[in-house]
Parts: sequence; structure tokens; C-alpha cells
Amino acid sequence: MPRTTTRLTVLTAALIAGALVLAGCADDDSDAAGHGSMMNGGSSSTSSSAEQAEFNDADVAFAREMIPHHRQAIAMSELAQTRAADPRVLDLAARIQAAQDPEIEMMTGWLQDWDADAGHMNDGMDDGMGGMDHGEGGMMSEGDMQALMAATGPEFDRLFLTGMIAHHQGAVQMAVEESANGRNDEAIALAASIRDSQNAEIAEMQQLLTELGG
Repeated sequence: MPRTTTRLTVLTAALIAGALVLAGCADDDSDAAGHGSMMNGGSSSTSSSAEQAEFNDADVAFAREMIPHHRQAIAMSELAQTRAADPRVLDLAARIQAAQDPEIEMMTGWLQDWDADAGHMNDGMDDGMGGMDHGEGGMMSEGDMQALMAATGPEFDRLFLTGMIAHHQGAVQMAVEESANGRNDEAIALAASIRDSQNAEIAEMQQLLTELGG
């Protein structure tokens, strides 16, 4: 065979072999990318489903009941702005409102995510207070709220502290029940935060009430 022909044959064979190798690599990369995409997509879907499933009736009840409970505490705290005499009561009321407003938003978002009926969560001081009965969970009764609204100065401070202590004690009990029976990690974490912060505020209010002559 002539030398020129031999060279052409060898060169052609080499080019064909190279093309086949490159094609094989491209297929492998495509398969790997496709496999990775499928794995990632499946993992994301599974994770999302798991998050939606990670709640139970106790979590829903906790959010439903704590929202109106917080709203009454905020209503009580707003009254302090124009009725309290002691600056420590004013400061406490401001801290309560600042802490509980965002917690209401958080729990409302959970109920929406869980597709759970939030129930009658009213903003004002109506007689239903979001579906909780008077006195349940330390809630102020309509008569208690009327007395608080009518009071000013030291009398308001005393009624506010007495009512808020009982109110906080109810919230702590609700938080303890959620910690024991809930499933959602965020709800359980919020319950622990409420338990700890409100226990601390209960001790603060009890001391303040004593100093004010209880």
C-alpha cells in the first residue's frame, strides 16, 4: 500500500476514535447531570412534603388559641399607654406588645401554611376573644376588661399587673402542653420561648406588684 494512503487511513481511524470518545463523555455528562437534577428535584419535593406533614392537631390548637390570647394581652398593653402611672408598668406593657405582635404574625402564617381554619380571631376586645371562653387560659373576662378600661393611675397599675400575671400563667400552661404534645419544630420552639419569657415576666410583675402595695 502506498505510504500516502497508509497515512490517510491511520489519520482517519484516529479521528473517528477521538470523536467516539468525545461523544461517549458527553453522553456520560448528560446522564450524570440528568440524574443529579432528578435527585435534587426528588429531594426538594420530599422535603417540602415532609415539612407540610410535620404538624398535628396540638400544633393547630396551640396557634389557634394563642393568637387571640396574645391579642388580648396587646389590648391590655395598649390601655397602659394612657392609663398607667408607674413607668415600669409602661415599659413592661411596651415589651409585651413588641414581643407578641410578631408572634401573632408567625402563628397566623403557620395556620395558612397548614391550611387550617384560624377560627374567629378578632382584633378587638369583643366578648368572644377569638373563640376562647372567659377565664380560659387566664383570659380576662368582659367585666375585667371593662374595669381595666375604667381605671387610671395606681389602680390601673394594680389591675393590669394582677390580670397580666394570670394571663401569662395561662399562656405558660398552653406552651407547656404544646411542648409535650406538638409535632412541629417551629411551634415547639415558640412554645419554649413563650414559657421562658413569660415566666420571667410573671416574676417581674409579682415583684412590682409587691412594691406597689399589691
